[in-house]
This record gives sequence, C-alpha cells and structure tokens, in this order.
Amino acid sequence: MSTGQDVPGSQIPALTLCKISKRFGGVLAVSDVSFDVAAGSFTAIIGPNGAGKTTLFNLITNLFLPTEGTVLYFGHSLVGLRGHALASLGLIRTFQAARVFPAMTAIDNVKAGGHLRTEVGLVGQMLWTRAAIEQERELSDKAQELLELTGLTQFSGRLAHDLPIGAQKLVEVARALMARPRVLLLDEPAAGLNDSETSTLTTLLRAICSAGITIVVVEHNMSLVTGADHVIVLDAGRLIAEGAPADIQRNERVIEAYLGSQGVLGAA
Repeated sequence: MSTGQDVPGSQIPALTLCKISKRFGGVLAVSDVSFDVAAGSFTAIIGPNGAGKTTLFNLITNLFLPTEGTVLYFGHSLVGLRGHALASLGLIRTFQAARVFPAMTAIDNVKAGGHLRTEVGLVGQMLWTRAAIEQERELSDKAQELLELTGLTQFSGRLAHDLPIGAQKLVEVARALMARPRVLLLDEPAAGLNDSETSTLTTLLRAICSAGITIVVVEHNMSLVTGADHVIVLDAGRLIAEGAPADIQRNERVIEAYLGSQGVLGAA
C-alpha cells in the first residue's frame, strides 16, 4: 500500500475523517465528524463523558463500521482491514483500560509488541536457530530501552498483574512503540498516572512526534492535552471546536460544553 510518506515533501494527512457518523439503533453516537490529523503531529481529542471519543477511535480502527462517512489513512481507505492488517500498516492503538498480559513480566509484555515486525518464521523460532536467537536478543535490548524511556526499569522482571495501574498503562505504551507505529492512537494514556508520571509521558510523546510518528490521544488530563499541537473537541458526538490548545482554552463553546461555566479549560 502506498502512503503519503512514500512521496518526498508530501502533505497528505496521516488520518482524514470525512463526515463520519455512527448510529447504534436509535442513538447517534457520532454525528457528521470531519477533521484531518497532520502527519507527524500530536493531536488530542477531548470532550465530556459520552462525547463519542472512544467510539471515534473504534471507527478509525474498524472495530465499528461507520454508518456514514469515510476514514482515510495517508489518503487510502481502511475499509475491510482489521487488527493485524492495520497494525502491519503501522496503525497501532491502545485501549482505555490497560490490556497487559497479566502472567507475563513487564519486559515480556513490551517484547510482545515487537513480534509483529520480526522476520524469523515460526519454524526458526521453534528450532531456536541462530537468526532466532539474534532476533530475540535485539527484541530484549529494544524492550529494555523502552522501559528505561518510560521510567519502568525497576518493573522489568515483575509480572504485569502485580504492577500499579499507572505502570500498566505505560507498559502498554511501550509495547505499542515496539510495533514501530506510523500512527499511534492512545486512549487515555495518562489515566492512573500521577503528576510526575504524566509530565514524563508528555515529554515522551513530544519526543515520539519529533521522530516522525503521528500521535492521537483521547484524554481527560489537561496537563497532557496542553502539550499537544492540535486539540479536537467533541460534545454529544459532534465536533464543536478544534485548534491550538491556547485557542481551545479560551473557546466559550468548549468551556460551556466541557466544563459548564466553571472556568477555562486549563483549570481542569
């Protein structure tokens, strides 16, 4: 599949949502939503509970099929592609609740993300060939690197179900990075993190963007959201505003929908 990054200087958006709607019976969960996500950007999607944010992620990744509209990935439709096919194209997501492998260690959880990109086949792994041994060593080194990057080195050998919820969320982010994404969708990555961990995560996401990876987050933590390049605001399934974080903070419609009339966005 050809993508926008195949052409030097291409300005094709990483994601394009065009008039996306999703109806569940008589409930319109997402209504006529259109926006672009620039390649290499850090975009945050915010809104009150029930605004349709996670539903939008599910539509992008084909967990749900839109009732109307189109989703494009670097200019190409993703219709009919699921799970592994999307991941092989570099579209990787995490979920609202941490989905770690509980009986595996933190480092093995992270390594699992790298197996999508491995070249040694099943037979080679079963026979533990020289290539398989070298590949496993490379995965371990990369996983350890990512644990250090996310501040999780001390949890490396601990079983995932023994980790604090915040650490489990960061393990999931590290595992997603092991899959070498082009577009990374993170559903509430700061949930369960303290202020220090959230600051570390924000710095990490900025560094990931600097490396050319497009990031889209659904998030309630405003200290992370204000670190984004672009913010998209949903309310009752509709897009009500988008722009730079500073502009969104002053948008009266956003303040009313997202916070009532209690104050500016940055006060959340």
